[in-house]
Amino acid sequence: MGDRSMGHPFLPYRRQRMTDNSTRFRLSVPGMGSDHCAGIVRKTLERLDGVEEIQTNIASHRVTVNVTTQGPDGETLKEAVEGAGYDVKAVHEESDEANDSDADAQIEQDYLREARKRLIIAAIPTTLIMILMMVHMFWVAIPGYLAIIAILAFPVVFLYGGASTHKASWRSLKNGTFNMDVLISMGSLPPYVLGLIGFFYPMTSFIEMAATIMTFHLVGRYLEAMAKGRASQAIRRMMSMSAKTARVERDGEEVEVPVKELSPGDIMIVRPGDKIPTDGEIVDGESHLDESIATGESVPVYKGKGDSVIGATINKEGRLRVEATRVGGDTFLSQVVKLIDEAQGSRVPIQEFADRMTGRFVPAVLIIALTSFVVWLVAADSLRPFLEWGASFLPWVDPTAATPILAILAAIAVLVIACPCALGLATPTALMVGSGIGAERGILIRSGEAIQTFKDISVMVLDKTGTITRGEPKLTDVVAAEGIEESHLLKLAASVENASEHPIARAIVEGAKERNVTPENVSEFQSTGARGVSGIVSGEQGSEEKVLIGNRRLLEEEGVSGLDALDEAMKDLEDQGRTVVIVAADGKALGLVAVADTLKEKSVEAIRGMHDLGLHVVMITGDNERAARAVADEVGIDEVQAGVLPEGKVDAIKQLQEKYGNHVAMVGDGINDAPALTQANVGIAIGAGADVAIEAADVTLVRGELTAVVDAMHLSKATFSKIVQNLIWASGYNLAAIPIAATGLLHPMIGVIAMTASSLSVIGNSLLLKRRYSREQQGENENA
Repeated sequence: MGDRSMGHPFLPYRRQRMTDNSTRFRLSVPGMGSDHCAGIVRKTLERLDGVEEIQTNIASHRVTVNVTTQGPDGETLKEAVEGAGYDVKAVHEESDEANDSDADAQIEQDYLREARKRLIIAAIPTTLIMILMMVHMFWVAIPGYLAIIAILAFPVVFLYGGASTHKASWRSLKNGTFNMDVLISMGSLPPYVLGLIGFFYPMTSFIEMAATIMTFHLVGRYLEAMAKGRASQAIRRMMSMSAKTARVERDGEEVEVPVKELSPGDIMIVRPGDKIPTDGEIVDGESHLDESIATGESVPVYKGKGDSVIGATINKEGRLRVEATRVGGDTFLSQVVKLIDEAQGSRVPIQEFADRMTGRFVPAVLIIALTSFVVWLVAADSLRPFLEWGASFLPWVDPTAATPILAILAAIAVLVIACPCALGLATPTALMVGSGIGAERGILIRSGEAIQTFKDISVMVLDKTGTITRGEPKLTDVVAAEGIEESHLLKLAASVENASEHPIARAIVEGAKERNVTPENVSEFQSTGARGVSGIVSGEQGSEEKVLIGNRRLLEEEGVSGLDALDEAMKDLEDQGRTVVIVAADGKALGLVAVADTLKEKSVEAIRGMHDLGLHVVMITGDNERAARAVADEVGIDEVQAGVLPEGKVDAIKQLQEKYGNHVAMVGDGINDAPALTQANVGIAIGAGADVAIEAADVTLVRGELTAVVDAMHLSKATFSKIVQNLIWASGYNLAAIPIAATGLLHPMIGVIAMTASSLSVIGNSLLLKRRYSREQQGENENA
């Protein structure tokens, strides 16, 4: 389901879908305003030998093309796209190191500025034409009226206003494709030319209509550019949050340098209130960091020596020394932007319906327009009673107009009302908004296909360690034998274990410190492998105790007494999934110390949310049945499959797919989860997990909490719902509007306004998704 590679402190950076012999080119295509246009561009480039992959993003009007070393160069790609009817403003080759977001933002600003300029230049003469038309029709005849409006309309229709549209139309037709500019050209050029007949033969002028149609078309382009800019503002906002400069240590001094000059290994100085300049690792200091830009969580996170930090997050308090680990295009922020960009350019299966429609739409519209023209030309007198009925409630309908006029009006109305801009915008705008919302909330959805598949998921499979639980042991219980103080028991255990690097030993030592128990010095430390450890602990006033810690078998072999008294407590703890060790001193059992992989803070809440969504929740783990069942009972898991080896997880997923249908999602974080994540219909990786697991997933949860799975499902369903709503509205609009236009009840100028309104309504409906999640986020912040 799309490319699975990106980089951040937990993820390896890869060149997306590129081999060592590939080159990536990026083309700025301002006229590529909808998915229909993008489809024509893709099909054109696919004809070229050596093209490996094509990605289009209508929000930024950009085409990204991967080509082999023997494939076309940038100039050839440009010529091909221009041959399809679309101007190419810039072509450049991407490098692995540079993230060209600044260039993208500049291109977008230039496009919006150009659209505004074209609109103003067209709107001024068109407004004068409309004023003159009103005066000429209702007050006083203007001498030379036709010549005046012909001169005023000429630059609007032919020059700065419409030149690019007509040029794109001609290229499109010459290349054997039909883009939406063809409809606009057919709707504006004939009226102007027909209007010139008025110089030789008395007839109604259509020049006003030609100028108005082109101007409203430019209004639509400008408003769409602004709306799509709002839809994609998540990317720009994320990039604007990055630091511009960094303080680094150079030759023993602190100097300030631009972030783009940083190199891996540089030591950065981050003061309280500063942004982390780039991804790195803390080498000195501790602080709380605001990581909301990456995870969506507003609560600052504690970070200390050895912890990874993300560029653009904010240091709230202490002074930090941070070693830069990733810079430029390798950073978390840059890779998230690339991931969002890829998701916005991805395909949703339901879009195939729209593609099939738009692929045949323009030729069909041209045929309908020609048919309407011929029918009205031949049978206008028979249809006039229908127009008389329409004139009773539609002021622009004139049943007394000459037959050629009625035929022309009907044909032009069909052309301008049928422009399938809204249909082409239906999916991309919803994906833009949905993927942007997800990124802001720490949910990275890699493809449109995953969004559509997500809505049908009925089974959620969870790995245990690192997904439901924290993935690291923690001290949970201290049970002292009769007459022994718990603090003394824990001090002896922590003192001996302090000399060991075993995870259980570290858990006991850290747990003792949390309970204000300080380990004593230990001598003659010995480890017996997986069975236990021993040592002599020096106490107060020179006292010494020979301490032995381990399992029952080891202590029995050493002749330790008092074990039977601890059996019942030991069984209870093991039934709860704890790992239990016995602590003995001088040959006598003093008590038990238990550690366990504890639940993540929100695991119970997350699984409750999955049940609310109607999901059947399954846990698959390599742990034993008893430990797995203890966790499952605590969080409310429906089904447990324990003792499953890594290679068996794929088979387990397949069995669930056979049992429940292809509606199985899996959440995991370990290397051994990667094959199963790929097998699942939707693979979900915890963000702090293993690199390979994240590369295998369709969805990455940056903040590493299971509650984000529920959030991701809600977001996917909401995004897909918007796509469906947009497609229904856009296709329904065209199916209803074309027959109305063909009957002569729709004036062309009303049609072009309706066409623009339809496109804006689709964009507006997508933006409602953003407003909804903004309200939810505000509510969450208030509750926090």
